[in-house]
Amino acid sequence: MLKIFKKHDLAPYLTMKVGAKAEYFAVLKNKADFFEALDFAKKKSLPIFILGGGSNTVIVKNIKALVLKNKIEGKKIKKENSREIYLEVMSGESWMRLVNYSVSQGFYGLENLASIYGTVGAAPIQNIGAYGAEFSQVFDSLIAYDLKTGREKIFSAKECELGYRDSIFKRKAKGKYFIYSLVLKLKKKAKLNLSYGAIGEEMKKRGIKNPEPKDVAQVVHQIRSSKLPNPAVLPNSGSFFKNPEIKNSVFLNLQKTYPEIPFFTSAKKGMIKIPAGWLIEKAGFKGKVFGPVGMYEWQALILVNYGGAKAWDIVKMIERVKKEVKKRFAIDLEAEVNII
Repeated sequence: MLKIFKKHDLAPYLTMKVGAKAEYFAVLKNKADFFEALDFAKKKSLPIFILGGGSNTVIVKNIKALVLKNKIEGKKIKKENSREIYLEVMSGESWMRLVNYSVSQGFYGLENLASIYGTVGAAPIQNIGAYGAEFSQVFDSLIAYDLKTGREKIFSAKECELGYRDSIFKRKAKGKYFIYSLVLKLKKKAKLNLSYGAIGEEMKKRGIKNPEPKDVAQVVHQIRSSKLPNPAVLPNSGSFFKNPEIKNSVFLNLQKTYPEIPFFTSAKKGMIKIPAGWLIEKAGFKGKVFGPVGMYEWQALILVNYGGAKAWDIVKMIERVKKEVKKRFAIDLEAEVNII
């Protein structure tokens, strides 16, 4: 029988360690738990809020809902051929544990996405990405349940409308579905992506001439660890803001003032992507501390809780950074983290 708690503190389940209370709270361990929770919510006329790893969520006010912590774990090979593996993974599985499993088996596709905190179920919502790779490149389909009717729906990759840190689940399907499981299409042999960042350079330093997925994952882990604080040691939610996309004409004007400005070509025609971390650093926030919060000293994109922060401290810090970046560059920053 599902155990449901009332007026439950959510901070321990969030990597920022800042959170309010849930009207009701329960931990899901299987599909039966979910349907029991669904019945409870219907009887109480409560909405349902799904909480995964808590690494991409900041909760700033009490939630009048049934909050469900997803711990439905497991994975299995659904089908395979000589070239590909179709791996079905439960949504409560740890993304980091999944990547470790994948590279240990010699599967190609997830190696550049190593050391990303959170659960598998959050990957299609956020279309997670790092070091030249995106979740969309390995995604096949997912199974979700309607949070009102309990009806099952299979979403194809196309139906999920994945974009840069975006999906249908952040827009018109936001808060409407519980993602139960998903299928990834991984390769048994493929060309590794070594061009992004310092991956190729690190491979040369290590004398690795014929790298395998596990080698890439290890290098990505080392690079990320050198730049990003471990939330278990220093509470944070990872990259806090999206890299803004601006018109090419706007970028050219900025480049006149800042010749050194880094940039990437956007998938959107006529648009340029600017690293949000660079904008925040240039605005003077790198390593700057305001009471219990601040932007990390080694990576300006990371908002850190140095201890004892409250929701209001986080909100004020977000607004402070956005206001200054807007003032200096006329660019609007958008939070990558889901703020509730």
